[in-house]
Amino acid sequence: MNADPPRIAYLVNIYPMTSASFIRRELLGVEAAGADVVRVTLRRWATPLVDPDDLAEDRRTRAILEVGAVGLATGLVKTAAVRPRRFLSALASAVKLGRRGASTGAGILRHLVYLAEACVLLDWLRQARVEHVHAHYGTNGTAVALLCRALGGPPFSFTTHGPEEFDGPRALGLDLKIAASAFAVAISEFGRSQLRRWVPHDQWTKIRVVRCGLDPTFLKVDPVPIPEAPRLVCVGRFAEQKGLPVLVEAAGALKDRGVDFELTLVGGGPLQGEIEAMIDRLDLRDRVRLAGWRSNAEVRDYILNSRALVLPSFAEGLPVVLMEALALGRPAVTTWVAGIPELVRPGENGWLVPPSSVEALTVALREVLAASPADLEAMGRRGAARVAERHDVAIEADKLLAMIRESLAREPRDAREPQAARA
Repeated sequence: MNADPPRIAYLVNIYPMTSASFIRRELLGVEAAGADVVRVTLRRWATPLVDPDDLAEDRRTRAILEVGAVGLATGLVKTAAVRPRRFLSALASAVKLGRRGASTGAGILRHLVYLAEACVLLDWLRQARVEHVHAHYGTNGTAVALLCRALGGPPFSFTTHGPEEFDGPRALGLDLKIAASAFAVAISEFGRSQLRRWVPHDQWTKIRVVRCGLDPTFLKVDPVPIPEAPRLVCVGRFAEQKGLPVLVEAAGALKDRGVDFELTLVGGGPLQGEIEAMIDRLDLRDRVRLAGWRSNAEVRDYILNSRALVLPSFAEGLPVVLMEALALGRPAVTTWVAGIPELVRPGENGWLVPPSSVEALTVALREVLAASPADLEAMGRRGAARVAERHDVAIEADKLLAMIRESLAREPRDAREPQAARA
């Protein structure tokens, strides 16, 4: 078993995408650890990619929805004809998952589309002789992996990140997905606790922790002095759960109190118009800059040119950008939510504030701006040490691959690879 590299498919809802470089790092880490990895996405990201590494991954990735409606219908009919018993079993699973949503009719229809996608995936996996599928996010990609398994495809595992999975666990059928999987992965102890809430105790051992990791470009870098300039940076999607309006309000409070600062917001998203309007209303155009989406190298430079990273999130899994900032020797100002306190420790490598509190965030930002570079660098060193200890992608990828190998060792070989005519 260990002599031959396992043939694994990575399945992601949207891959690659600018805000999910952690998946690319893990995938490449699993390859470096000895696996042969096939890349599959349900659809491509609509926003143009800017990072060269993402562009390279995009060229290596197949997108199921690019087969079009005719391709999906053809796969559905072909699979139903070739393996009717398996198809009926998968159809029953699709209906069961679809009934979990708030709108039963719409949920069933959506899962019938997932079943068609699973039929296309099954054919691709058979051609590539894939032995195991690993999906990221416990949403539609994992539903497709589950249905592909029901059709006779290879065993699957999946990684949950949050917060989406934790907001609607029953509607997403997380209990059904965990039960059907070889194992399930959380990226933090908090995440594991949330998955354990929805399954019987005898399934708790199936839920493992594999943390998101960083590569040597972050973990093995020479320290860069923290600037005297009062610069701060926030990196994230402009969406409600990231709490950016609270940060803009805090920036307004800093200005009203006569505090000198510069704040750069890197990213974009549905709240961009509202954020721009707030900046104008609070007269912050000379203090707050919107940089848009940037490549990983540019994000790195923004972090290094700042005193601290700010992330005022309302809901999270465990943000990778916090790991990146700490690894680069920059403390973080963030919130007491989800898995964040497992990484950021107040007074040691950053500040933790209650989510949605403008006043608490303002106080923390004032402390960062008033601190000496030497004090901030000491916090940064402690943060870098904690990230190196807990978030080395080579170590975490090895852990994931070991789990896959362990699960395959329990699986008869003829059950791993989908055969062309097995009903």
